[in-house]
Amino acid sequence: MADVEVTVPEVAYYYPAPYWGSGEVDAVKTLLLFFDEIAILRPQYMAGIEVISDPVLAGPLTDLGLLRVLEPEAFVDQEMTEDLATAMVALLTTDAFEHLDPTVHFQELSQSRVGWGADVGLASMLTEELTQRGLARPSEDGLSIPMHPEVRTTILVLLAQLARAAGRRQGIDLHPATSQQQPAAALVRTLTREQMPSAGHLVALDLEAVSLDLSRVPLDELLDFRRQHATEYRLYARQLRSVLTQLGPMEEVDRQAALADRREELAERAFGLRRTSRGSWTPDAVGLTSVSLGLAGASWELAGNGDPVSAALALAAGLTGLIPARTVDAYSYLISAGRNFT
Repeated sequence: MADVEVTVPEVAYYYPAPYWGSGEVDAVKTLLLFFDEIAILRPQYMAGIEVISDPVLAGPLTDLGLLRVLEPEAFVDQEMTEDLATAMVALLTTDAFEHLDPTVHFQELSQSRVGWGADVGLASMLTEELTQRGLARPSEDGLSIPMHPEVRTTILVLLAQLARAAGRRQGIDLHPATSQQQPAAALVRTLTREQMPSAGHLVALDLEAVSLDLSRVPLDELLDFRRQHATEYRLYARQLRSVLTQLGPMEEVDRQAALADRREELAERAFGLRRTSRGSWTPDAVGLTSVSLGLAGASWELAGNGDPVSAALALAAGLTGLIPARTVDAYSYLISAGRNFT
């Protein structure tokens, strides 16, 4: 009997919040062109909030099986909890957060996303370490932790990277994607720290307009368009990741020269996607702004004594067999309407 090929769904892991707001609908809709599904990391005690926040899109996506809700109580497993704690302790011990203003308004982060469901002791240890440094406060509701907003964002950024390996353990190919500048910038700051081997390997692929604002396009029409053109859009998303893994390990001079060539190729492909989009709907059916997709991240060789952050991110590197086992990468897609990635 011939082997049956198992197709692993390519899923956009939408972060940092566990749901999206009305202003992000166009971004989420556009991501459906590039991925099989959208995933969010939503704690159990917030059940249903994604539909309450956006009943027009989240409800139908749920009914169609296109919105995958990952509950951190189960999804953030032992390995993910250990890797998160390792990476955060490494950042703390190298004073990555010493510049923060302790008087800013703290924001809640669910305990489950820190790993409470997998290892209470380890998650408590990390929380206590943050509290002692004035970066977190004791829980007021037994469900969440008040935390400095920049520390909170860093944890959510790390979770987005570590989710890639956790997803593979569950048969999902997850890809971090956001429509907010702040988490993308936090990833860049983490990767370019002097203590990180990735500091000299950052690749930022400019946002290229790939579609029109689809927020007014009915979901059934969008899905029909996707059935016809998904291959073209997904090839573009994969090409962005391919550029990252190819250029990251190069020397800086070589990388910049090669990046200039690859940007031109990406711009040409993006132009083709825009043309496809414009030819499919009348101007009255779509918004006037363009929607763009870019990627920022780094790819580098993991040294034998690589720092703990690199060791944690190594587990989140690309799918087995696609890149060398000792290559580390971290990246995030950024999708934006009418803005430039800086």
